[in-house]
This record gives sequence, C-alpha cells and structure tokens, in this order.
Amino acid sequence: MRPGLRLQILVLLGGLLALTFAPLYIAVATYTTLALHQIRTSHARSLGRAVAAHVVEARRRRSPEQLAELLGAAVGSEGVEAIGVYAPDGRVLARAGAIDVVDALDASLDVRREATLEIAGAHGKALAVVVPAEAGAVVAVLRIDDHSARAAPLLRLLALYTGLVALTLLVVAYFALTRLIVRPLDALTRAAERVAGGARRLMLPATRVRELGELGASLHAMTEKLIADEEALRRKVSEVEAATQRLTEAQDRLVRSERLASVGRLAAGLAHVIGNPIAALMGLEDLLLDGGLTPAEERDFLQRMKRETERIHGILRDLLQFARARPTVEPPEPGDVAAAVTDTATLVGPQKDMKDVELRLDLAPDLPLVGMSREQVVQVVLNLVLNAADAVPPGGHITVRARVRDASASPHCVELSVEDDGPGVDPAVRARLFEPFVTTKDVGTGTGLGLAVCRGLVEAVGGSIVLDETHAPGARFVVELPLA
Repeated sequence: MRPGLRLQILVLLGGLLALTFAPLYIAVATYTTLALHQIRTSHARSLGRAVAAHVVEARRRRSPEQLAELLGAAVGSEGVEAIGVYAPDGRVLARAGAIDVVDALDASLDVRREATLEIAGAHGKALAVVVPAEAGAVVAVLRIDDHSARAAPLLRLLALYTGLVALTLLVVAYFALTRLIVRPLDALTRAAERVAGGARRLMLPATRVRELGELGASLHAMTEKLIADEEALRRKVSEVEAATQRLTEAQDRLVRSERLASVGRLAAGLAHVIGNPIAALMGLEDLLLDGGLTPAEERDFLQRMKRETERIHGILRDLLQFARARPTVEPPEPGDVAAAVTDTATLVGPQKDMKDVELRLDLAPDLPLVGMSREQVVQVVLNLVLNAADAVPPGGHITVRARVRDASASPHCVELSVEDDGPGVDPAVRARLFEPFVTTKDVGTGTGLGLAVCRGLVEAVGGSIVLDETHAPGARFVVELPLA
C-alpha cells in the first residue's frame, strides 16, 4: 500500500528538520566546549600566576620550612594539584602536592620564560603555569575540569529544546495538512465516486485553500461537461437505435421484395421457356383432334409433340438440379480434375457445334484431387464449354486450363478456367449472369439455368466461379475448387 500525501509530507518535513537542527546542535556543542575550555584555561592561567606571585613573595620573607608549609596549604585549593619552586638553573628547591606530576615535567623546562603547558595530572588533564622570577621560577599545576562534563547539561537542554520544537512543528503540520489538504481531498474523492456511481451533480466541499478550490471548480466543470456529453451520447445512441430499427425494417421489406421479385422472375422465366413448347403442344393437339390427317402427318405431329415434351422435361430437370445444388451433409467423393476435363472433351467431340471449333486442353501434371466429385466437375466443365461453343464463330478456339494455384496464396486450391475468343459477355448482363433464366442465347436455344447450376455445384463444396472481366477478347470463366 502506497503512503498517503500527509505521511509523505511529514516524512519530508522531518527530514528537513533533522538536516536543519543536527548541524545546529553540533555547532553549538562544539562552540560551547571550546568556549568552556578557553574560559577554564584562562582561569587556570590567572590562578597559576597569582599562586606563583604569592609563593615568590613568601620565599623572600620565610624560611624553607615555612615555605614548604605554605606550599602544602596552597595545594588543594582552587584546583591546585602541585606547586614547585625552581632555582635559576632548573634545580628543584621546594615542592608540594602531587610530586609525581611535578617530576613528570620535562627536565629541559625553561624556568626563565613564562609558559603554560597542558599535562596529565593526578585527576585528569592539568595545566602547568610557569612564572619566572629573579631567584628562579614557580610552577603551579592546576586541575582542568572536563569541559565536556560541564557542557553536558547545556547540550542536553539544547537537545530537549530542539526535539520539542521539531515534534511541535510535526504535530502542527499534521493537523494543518489534515484540515487544509487531506480532508478536502478526501471529500473531493468521495464526491467524484458519487458521480461515478450515478449522481448527477458534483457536491464540492468548502475549503480555504485556493489551489484546492480551483481543483474543485475544474472537477465540477469537467463533471458537468461529462454529464452533458453523456446525455448527448444517449441521444445519439437512441437516434442510432431508431435508425437501425428503420434500416432493419427497410431491409426486411427489401428482402421480401427481393423474394417476391425472385418469384416473379422465376414465374416469368418459366412462363417464357415453358410457354412456347406448351403453346406448340396445344396447337398440335388441336390439329390432331380436328382429324383429316394422313398417318404420316399424324406421326410427324406426334414426333413434334414428343420433342416439345422432352424440351419441357429438360427445363424442369435443370431447374431441379439448380435447386438441389446446395451444400449437403456428407461431402462428395474427391474428384480428378484432369480426368473430368478429358471426359468432357470426349463428350463434346461429336457435337455438331464443336465441328468448326478447336478445343485445347492445358492441364498441369499431377493435379491433386478436389472436393467435388468427378461427375460434378464434368457437368461444370461441360456447361462452360458448350456455352463457349455457342458464342465463338466458326474457326474459333476454346481453351480449358487447370493448375494448382500458387502455394503462397490462401487457400491452396486447383484453378480451372475456360476461355474463348468469341464476342464476350454483354456488360448489361454481367451482374446477373449467374442468376436463373438469364441468358444471351436466342429464344428456344437456352434456358438460362446452366451457369446457375454450375455456381450452385461449385459453391456447395466451398469453391467459387467468376467471370474474368479483364480478359479480352472473348470470355473467360475461372473456377476455384478446394483440395480434398
């Protein structure tokens, strides 16, 4: 869990106070220690001079025994640890107190010049004050109290004061941050959460902080804009839903209209392609019923009636084939495209329309099997070749090609194409070329169901059949058959 703003500010403020007061405390402690040391040293020096002067004066008027008694009486007062009297040549004339401290002085001590030396006394640090005189010199050793011990109470008082000030600042900062920043921010957060939960207005808390007031005003303006945008979006969504509903209704009407139009085209096509043979049948039947015909004429009329009946039967068969050309539950047996194209060439060879047309086969070797039966492939190729034969003039050419499409393409399949060098397909019927009863042949020579049946057979196995509109001259149909 991340720390809050208040805790982060307090930690930062505590760090700043530590950086501020720690150097101050160290500086005060150092200055106090040095000042006490200087004061004590100056006091010891003054006291040593006074003791030395008193000893010099007493030496003139007293005997050595009386001088020794005087020295002994002076030791112990005002921190005097030892007193030594030296002749001009450095010889010790008298001494009292801590004799080992006096003996510890350097033998090369210059008794002719005043000096102050710090030495190790019997109770810690001591100060040896050398006062020269006419008859020698006096050395007074005075104890220097530990200045750090004297400064400790003052330093403890300073540390206590610094800690109290820092703690007071942190407590005051805590309550100030809570009142001025944290509580208004929490109130803003709760107000924003209420708006996110569905409230329609942002209730801003009162605050005396300018920045928080500006933040609240910005949040209020943003909330009002978001609510307005939401209302506008709701209206747009309602409009889109209404438009979608209208489009759905219009689509349903168009679908119904298209179905009716399809039924109408189907009825018109049936009436057109079946009406003519039925009219011929009715006429021949009337002639037979009227009588007066020779047996040869009656036989001729019956043969004509049979041809017209077979014509109607062929139309109905093609129509049923078109209706059945839809995906089945079980896939057909895989077919061999090369064998199917060869069978088609054998079938159309004897046809009258193919006598003046050259049929060319361009088959790639080792073509794989496709997901359409061989008989269905023959039916598709046969329809396309016969259509091309009806379109090309005498001396024309029809080419059937089959190859495996480039493996880089997706999906991998066999591409079968039938092209001719005839006049091509009329642009007016290209868009409806694969619809039933759409044909460019003369009346009575075609039903317009061949290409529709081909499309149904190919799409039933997941393939496609299209007219290559970029091919010229002539027409080119491309069939893509998925692999088995």
